[in-house]
Amino acid sequence: MGYLFNHIAKILGAKVKIVADSSIDHIFFDSRKVFFPSTSLFIALKGPRRNGHNFLPDLYKKGVRNFIVCEEIDPAEYPEANILFVKDGLKALQQLAAYHRKQFNIPVIGITGSNGKTIVKEWLYQLLQPNFNIVRSPKSYNSQIGVPLSVWEMNTMHTLGIFEAGISQPGEMDKLNEIIQPTIGILTNIGEAHSEGFESMDQKVQEKIKLFNTAELVIYCSDEWLADKAIVLKYESISHKTGKYPFRILSWGKIQKADLQVLEINKKQDRTEIIASYQNSETAIQIPFTDDASIQNAITCWCVMLHFGIKDTVIAKRMKLLQPVNMRLELKKGINHCTIINDSYSADLNSLHIALDFLKQMGGVAKSTIILSDFFQTGMNDEELYVRIAADLSQHKIDRVIGIGLNISKYLKFENDSSTHTIQSEFYSSTEDFISRFRFSDFRDEAILVKGARVFCFEQIIQFLELKVHQTELEINLNAVAHNLQQYQKLLQPSTKLMAMVKAFAYGSGGAEIANTLQYHKVDYLGVAYADEGMELRKAGIKLPMMVMNAEKETFEALVNHQLEPVIFSFAMLRSLDGFLKREGIKNYPVHLEIETGMNRLGFAIQDMENLCKEIKVTSSFRVQSVFSHLAASEDPMQDEFSNRQHDLFTHACTLLQNYLGYKMLRHLANSAAILRHPQMQLDMVRLGIGLYGVDSAMSGKLDLQPVATLKSTIAQIRQLKAGETVGYNRKGIIEKDSIIATVSIGYADGFTRKFGNGAGKILVRGHLAPVIGTVCMDMTMIDVTDVPGVKQGDEAIIFGREISIQDLANWAGTIPYEIMTGISERVKRVYYEE
Repeated sequence: MGYLFNHIAKILGAKVKIVADSSIDHIFFDSRKVFFPSTSLFIALKGPRRNGHNFLPDLYKKGVRNFIVCEEIDPAEYPEANILFVKDGLKALQQLAAYHRKQFNIPVIGITGSNGKTIVKEWLYQLLQPNFNIVRSPKSYNSQIGVPLSVWEMNTMHTLGIFEAGISQPGEMDKLNEIIQPTIGILTNIGEAHSEGFESMDQKVQEKIKLFNTAELVIYCSDEWLADKAIVLKYESISHKTGKYPFRILSWGKIQKADLQVLEINKKQDRTEIIASYQNSETAIQIPFTDDASIQNAITCWCVMLHFGIKDTVIAKRMKLLQPVNMRLELKKGINHCTIINDSYSADLNSLHIALDFLKQMGGVAKSTIILSDFFQTGMNDEELYVRIAADLSQHKIDRVIGIGLNISKYLKFENDSSTHTIQSEFYSSTEDFISRFRFSDFRDEAILVKGARVFCFEQIIQFLELKVHQTELEINLNAVAHNLQQYQKLLQPSTKLMAMVKAFAYGSGGAEIANTLQYHKVDYLGVAYADEGMELRKAGIKLPMMVMNAEKETFEALVNHQLEPVIFSFAMLRSLDGFLKREGIKNYPVHLEIETGMNRLGFAIQDMENLCKEIKVTSSFRVQSVFSHLAASEDPMQDEFSNRQHDLFTHACTLLQNYLGYKMLRHLANSAAILRHPQMQLDMVRLGIGLYGVDSAMSGKLDLQPVATLKSTIAQIRQLKAGETVGYNRKGIIEKDSIIATVSIGYADGFTRKFGNGAGKILVRGHLAPVIGTVCMDMTMIDVTDVPGVKQGDEAIIFGREISIQDLANWAGTIPYEIMTGISERVKRVYYEE
């Protein structure tokens, strides 16, 4: 459902410059995601670090011809563009989405709460698909920007909308309510999550239920007294003022007044039976989950199905088939140097577009392949559906498509010609058909997206494509990387650039994958330790400027060939590199200078500045890009006087260099801790290292950092031992009482150091910390799980992550988080995901 540009101008009441009225199908604000330029409208949003107006020239070159701006620009620079001038780009986006929502008279479910919003939304999608053609929020699009983009996806074929609404401070929900305009409101629960912006829990729940101002029905758990009190008071207040019933209530809970009264919850090993009373009749469902959160979310969905009049037998049947919601795209290493992106649990147009974005973001320069199944219940006829899929694949410049299913085989076609990108395609009738003809040699040096409806069981294909490695895994949350980056960016002056340190295999997290994420989020520079690290990143398609901190004479040719910028820290290196560049006839090669101010490791001494300036001045080989130094103790308040002295020495050296050489260069001194503790040291650029990976080296508690990495393994075996028996080499682990001992598939060859032996270290199993017993072996570690209820072979064992911090492990081992992170062996499989 498109709008003419002139119509949008009238909706917004905006000043307009129209060259040729055009139809708008897509709205976007992220300049990196241009796939349908001729029918897209770019809204230039202004943030604390990024200004969308800065990307207008590049977007215009890419073919975008429709813009909403909130700054003065020269229309003559965009002669073929239609431009709307508004006061606030975000308000314009929200106003346009609210107008679009008003064009539809269909049931719309608005979901809010502290937790469970996305799970409830996705389960309702699974449960109600046979009855409705559903439009829903992609992923967790529940913010002031995400909600209007989600609602914009509504079209005339949809018969039900399901949208999330999340808020972090008062006043936000009023705007989201105007956009979603739900007919059915769901409050999942009220918890501590995202409470920072509210004075109290009372205020938080009052703000959240503003989503229900225009709802006809509200569904919530009446056992939660805060929610129950707030909703009942809202109901009574409105009815008292208007003399009308504002909305109906469908509550669930164990208390007798609940509309769906829960009578029994019987947990079995792998499923839960829930017995309840509804409208004086007893009814029951079974779900394939046993955790409390899933039980609560399933009951909420049950209420929605009851409201829609779906029969008890149908509800019970569908509830048994509920699938876990995988809210993340996983990136894994595959056979023959391939990269595998696993999205083998859904097939719809919105999630396809998101997965293709991720494929192009993480695939670098590699050839791209997608394995795709039939799409079901989209509300479109098959011809129209697969034309749209083909267009999306073409816009993302996919190289090869493998279609699996009868419909995709029949309808997916590409109009390849010599003037456009050519897509190879092959088709199979079923997953079994594809597997029967699978050849390992058909997949090599490419990025492969595997995406399909659950019924196609594409996890079988993943097993063929995935590289079989050690079962211990290091999971890397790429969303957390981006989140932590933004936490530090908020502390910077708008003019201060940021260099992200990805040395030492990105602190053990995986260089290329982390660098791809940082490049996507537009950091200014990357820092690596050695030339070979930079070369690998260039091969992976990383184009950012890159500083090499420890360049060696033998790597000078590789540096130049890969456009890597070396650090010069001694006169010997300066003269050696100068000689190489002169022999190659290269002038003004970008270099970085390291100044020694107190670390006493590497760098030019302050007293050497005059001679350094003279040697650089007389050669045309170099152009100094930046000058930097290392703070020795920026995280330690006891050393602030020393840190300030380092800063003074450094700025003095920079002044001498710039005055003598006659040009300015970037100055950078602040590391992760100094960004927070010493804002006066930001200068022209900062270097963000360990903080990017979720470790607050300043121990400030002021940053909302998220752990990036989770190291996990599994329990390989469990045995019962009697008092007096021993465990491990040299019989170091002595059993003092009858105990249950588990062997975990991780050892010092994986990076789990021997310092954790004999009770020093602990591993999390089923939410309980189990101490290490005996010495840590090369490939195995034994832990005492006597006090862990229900432990069994195959259980997950968490070494560090959200529940156990890297700082905890460092304390146990008497070391620092850097050593723990960089010590994780490369034989440990890295799994990258985006939620």
